[in-house]
Amino acid sequence: MKILVANRGEIACRILRTLREMGIPSVAVYTDPDAGAPHVELADEAVALGPVDAYLRIDAILSAARKTGATAVHPGYGFLSQSAPFARACREAGVTFVGPSPEAMVALGDKRGSRKTAEDLGVPVVPGARECDTLDACKAAADRVGYPVLIKAAGGGGGKGMRLVKSAADLAEGLEAAKREAMASFGDDRIIVEKYVSPARHVEVQILADGKDAVALGERECSLQRRYQKIIEEAPSPGIGDKTREGLFESATKLARAVGYTNAGTVEFLVGPDGAHYFLEVNTRLQVEHPVTELLTGFDIVQAQVEIARGGALPPRLPPRGHAIEARLNAEDPYNGFLPASGRVLTLEWPQSPAVRVDSGIVEGFEVKPFYDPLLAKLIAFGTTREQARRRLVEALRDTTILGVTTNQPLLVQILESDFFARGETFTTTLESTAWAEPPVPEEVIAAARKALTARVNSHIDGLSDRYSPWTTIGRMR
Repeated sequence: MKILVANRGEIACRILRTLREMGIPSVAVYTDPDAGAPHVELADEAVALGPVDAYLRIDAILSAARKTGATAVHPGYGFLSQSAPFARACREAGVTFVGPSPEAMVALGDKRGSRKTAEDLGVPVVPGARECDTLDACKAAADRVGYPVLIKAAGGGGGKGMRLVKSAADLAEGLEAAKREAMASFGDDRIIVEKYVSPARHVEVQILADGKDAVALGERECSLQRRYQKIIEEAPSPGIGDKTREGLFESATKLARAVGYTNAGTVEFLVGPDGAHYFLEVNTRLQVEHPVTELLTGFDIVQAQVEIARGGALPPRLPPRGHAIEARLNAEDPYNGFLPASGRVLTLEWPQSPAVRVDSGIVEGFEVKPFYDPLLAKLIAFGTTREQARRRLVEALRDTTILGVTTNQPLLVQILESDFFARGETFTTTLESTAWAEPPVPEEVIAAARKALTARVNSHIDGLSDRYSPWTTIGRMR
């Protein structure tokens, strides 16, 4: 078995590391802006795809698989990971798709299909409408359930192609923006409409399935979001009881069994203040936040994906222990409208605590470019209690040094140190209803920046003063 990883950044690096541990040959693909990226160096082989949008080209991915003799493709998340046409094209080409079948993907990964399946099974859903591709259809649905409503891309996830519409006057603009972003992100501009539920918690269930049975590995709390992009995730959820948890597990596995689901998936729900849960969607792929479940169970979900894809059995449901919290480190300016940031990583130091895991897609010297998702890395802390995990993650973020690129690092610390987070009072509206003032730059960061700049200037001067110096001829160093 040789596996091509059809992705980039931290998730490609994370998958490639597990493949190396399993002794499975790997293939990376990369676009022109990603030439020399860390995931390219981690793989056994690498194939250039071409222009910036080539990660979305099915023909280019399968051509790379044929060229290298790859017998399987792992899609990661984003890009083609939830594309039924891609899964079908892999099957027709004789390449194993490390994920669900295209039929299960249509039934669950597509928001329209999954909503219908849930309704047929009696799983509670948020009031809304499955087919709203025209303004008239959206207006009829919104009038029926009442404003505010969410306009959502039917063929994707991750908050892409999603808009909150508070009144009929904003509907046309919201619909057009959602359709445009959905087409750019997923090549699919179909839309559904749902009632906006607030206050609510966003809780998701990690499942593994083999086409006959399904197991729930645990739930994750993902309520802290900005524009429907998750920022902090944790497990277990601090805001639900055992009865709600069992209801979530039952609904999630019922959906998977009903469609003969295979491989890993995540079933997402809203949970109200009374503990009632409402099905939202299924992400038919690996989630960004899967490491918090792995830390709680000691389980490698990517390894399980590969084992299931080659006919292996489902693992037993492992009882979780302790608490894990994940923070997403993004290249963006959180105090300037969350503008995306780019630049060269001049200095990079990660925390060294054994209780902290870092999943990174960057290295020192790497140039962060503006073409893709701003996620640079994820820091995940484990503790025997939630408070211990929280404190460890705060310290891990404080011990992280990244210079050259603006990130949301200080905001993550502010969130984790807030009273509402310490109390576990996290809802889908919490972050955007809170004002965040930019903190002063710590003295140690300023000192590190000065030291790095001085070292670079001195090295440059030394090299120029001696034309025979190896530093003038050695070329680019990594």
